[in-house]
Amino acid sequence: MASATRPVTWFVTGASQGLGLELVRQLLGRGDNVAATTRSTERLLTALGPAAGERLLPLGVDLGDEQAVNVAVRATTDRFGGIDVVVNNAGYGFLGAVEEASDAEVRQMFEVQIFGTWNVLRAVLPGMRAARRGHIINVSSILGLTAFPGWGLYCSAKYALEGLSDSLAAEVADLGIKVNVVEPGYTRTNFLRTSSLGLPRATASGYEAIREMTEAHLAMPGTQLGDPVKAAAAIITVADTGEAPLHQLLGSDSYGLARNRVEALTSDIEAGRDLAFSTDITQS
Repeated sequence: MASATRPVTWFVTGASQGLGLELVRQLLGRGDNVAATTRSTERLLTALGPAAGERLLPLGVDLGDEQAVNVAVRATTDRFGGIDVVVNNAGYGFLGAVEEASDAEVRQMFEVQIFGTWNVLRAVLPGMRAARRGHIINVSSILGLTAFPGWGLYCSAKYALEGLSDSLAAEVADLGIKVNVVEPGYTRTNFLRTSSLGLPRATASGYEAIREMTEAHLAMPGTQLGDPVKAAAAIITVADTGEAPLHQLLGSDSYGLARNRVEALTSDIEAGRDLAFSTDITQS
């Protein structure tokens, strides 16, 4: 993965809490170089404590700022000699009906999940193309493969990330660059706490079921099935082996929901077959 003269260098976004923080901690623990982006380097360094050392490059970056991302990538290359693995992990949840999401809330979600990811990709791909090696891992969610009421905004961003990842993987396959997208299920982090979960500024009547679902999710932290330590280790395995499928599920709950989605989609495809075929131009 890395050259023979230097350790593996990772560029990880959303690194100051949750899965990103655990990933950085494990990477530093095994002696890799890590450029870790966050909106708060102070929070990152406090969370890492003694684990932070000379192999860590903490970077305060607004991922929506293309120039700031370019500067961060150059700083990483200057410090460590190159970038081997990129993990686009930054993101947050949002619970509310589609009708309730404001223009500002929608744009902010896509600023982080999609435009931020795109900025990172544009910054790192030229160097990877020149070196004809590199690995990009985009952290999606099982909600990038299926959908539930109240998760429309989050799902829309993750669905976009899935499409971006699939196209990118095909584009760079002959350039020595590997792409994976991982889809965790419910993981025991702060993702469902109000510090990491967006809620609509204004709610509408008629969505009582979503209000109940929101309350249930806010009470969920500490009970999720997924282990963030194991999930971070799994991402490292994806990078180390290079053998994971393009879409790598994380968690038995994610696996079950994905299978259900495939079955439902297959049923829809077959149920609509006759009408689909009826729109072809009839050959004379």
